[in-house]
Amino acid sequence: MDVRSATVDDVDAIRTVARDSLAASYDDTLPEGVIDDSVERWYDAAGLAEDVERDNTVFLVAVEGDSVVGFAQSYVAHQREVVGDVDWIHVDPTRRNEGIGSELLGAIETELRDHGVERVEARVLAANEAGVDFYGDHGFDPAGETTVEIGGEAFVERRFSRRLDEEDDGSVVLEARRGPDGERLFVDYDTRERASLGPFYVAYTDRGRTERYGWFCSQCEGFGAAMDAMGRVECACGNRRKPSRWDAAYL
Repeated sequence: MDVRSATVDDVDAIRTVARDSLAASYDDTLPEGVIDDSVERWYDAAGLAEDVERDNTVFLVAVEGDSVVGFAQSYVAHQREVVGDVDWIHVDPTRRNEGIGSELLGAIETELRDHGVERVEARVLAANEAGVDFYGDHGFDPAGETTVEIGGEAFVERRFSRRLDEEDDGSVVLEARRGPDGERLFVDYDTRERASLGPFYVAYTDRGRTERYGWFCSQCEGFGAAMDAMGRVECACGNRRKPSRWDAAYL
């Protein structure tokens, strides 16, 4: 088996692995139709073709012969700390428990180090027990929980984090910045959403994070991002939040 960078020619195979992997993990858990809808939103062919060619995205496939048997995708977020967010590690359900997921994660971390990444993060639904155990077994520490809505139902999402250097004091990274009207705002670099040109970070009006202000756009370093009635976030600079994603491990 070989692990290499994904290319545009791999897009159809990646979509197939993603669909089969999601179905195997959640067919009995999620509402009917959610998996098909998620595949079309997250793994549309045009979007994947763009992702494999982005400079800030690490996109790898595990290949045996001419067949893609797994893939992993992560992107690099540059701010005060360079973070690698693992979007996906998918393995063909017929090839699970063979160490393919571990090999993909190791390769992703090697690539992320080359990008200067200091910390790697992943999010996993609590219902995905194999995914929770996977990150725990690979040295990731629990980093909090949130609730996400999927198909009209609420699910607990667990966040995991692991530093690629030696030390971590566990503190939330906040940075004080001036808002559009000269007010002092605090950007939380531990809470971000992936977007087309660079991540959006949550901004607060106080250091204690009791009152949320809105979004800080890493592309233009401004606070001009707004959310519409459909939950889409877009900044005046053209940066747009991608569809919400959940669960980084389908092993």
